[in-house]
Amino acid sequence: MPVTRRVASALMLALPLLAQAQPGAWPSQPITAVVPFSAGGSVDVAARLVMPRLAERLGQPVVVENTVGASGTIATQRVIKARADGYTLLFGVASPVTVAPLVSPGRFKYDGLKELLPVVPVAASAFLLVGRPDLPAANAAELVKLVRSQPGKLNFGTDGVGTSLHVTAEMLKQKAQLDMVHVPYKSGPQVLTELAGGQIDLAVLPVALAQGMAREGKVKAFGVTSRQRAATLPDVPSLSETAEFAGLDVLAWQGLLLPAGTDASIAARLARETAAVLAEPDTQRRLAEAGFAPMAMTQAQFADYLAREKKDLAATIAAAHITVD
Repeated sequence: MPVTRRVASALMLALPLLAQAQPGAWPSQPITAVVPFSAGGSVDVAARLVMPRLAERLGQPVVVENTVGASGTIATQRVIKARADGYTLLFGVASPVTVAPLVSPGRFKYDGLKELLPVVPVAASAFLLVGRPDLPAANAAELVKLVRSQPGKLNFGTDGVGTSLHVTAEMLKQKAQLDMVHVPYKSGPQVLTELAGGQIDLAVLPVALAQGMAREGKVKAFGVTSRQRAATLPDVPSLSETAEFAGLDVLAWQGLLLPAGTDASIAARLARETAAVLAEPDTQRRLAEAGFAPMAMTQAQFADYLAREKKDLAATIAAAHITVD
């Protein structure tokens, strides 16, 4: 067979594979959504509310995989190292994407905002400052007075050193000039259980996790970290309503990120379809019932938001001397 005919034949055989590889053909196979925490947690709940509808819009299954360990950094690094083809995405949060490399640069040698491509925020949840049920303070102002009257005596629990919960608690300490002892645990649910049992004094936890026990009076709710009150806890004030926390507005985002280098058309399609899912009344209702608030942003706005957040987190971490190296 002449060379030209052999080349032509090879090209004809390769055309189907080339067509499949083009960004316009995405998605042509199942997509894996990597969740960096265990099943049943607040991040997993949001993912499993949104991903089935996203799968319907994309016309391909979106398989949620819980990859746990090392405060979410194992999952994050898994996606960073994945092929940039749009078939592996991270259902990410700040703790492993941004916070971990700041508090442990010697261990986590990656830059989540450079090695991942922010696509779209899915939802946001305020944090809730909660205390053991018998803590002698009725509101945030009284709590500040109580802590200041006993410097270094009261403690607060988080899901580990250098996590988003830890950094947020340090923000509150710095804002109101409080002196408390940090007690790290392995998970948020464990913190909540210990708090309800009176083993620790205070905690900063996601609204989605703590709101049930707060409603039942098993823990005492002092305020949410967002400027607006949480829709699911309308009687619980914003901490910003208390003078010592004026101006406070902290949210825990959850969003989709892809490996850096993923084709822009894939990221745009994923952002567009996810935004359509989030605009559906049923999705909004179910997320609200789970304690989440909408966080509508374009892809560029999301990237800018994460960059600003990283700057604020870095300042808090430096001031608190948080390090785990």
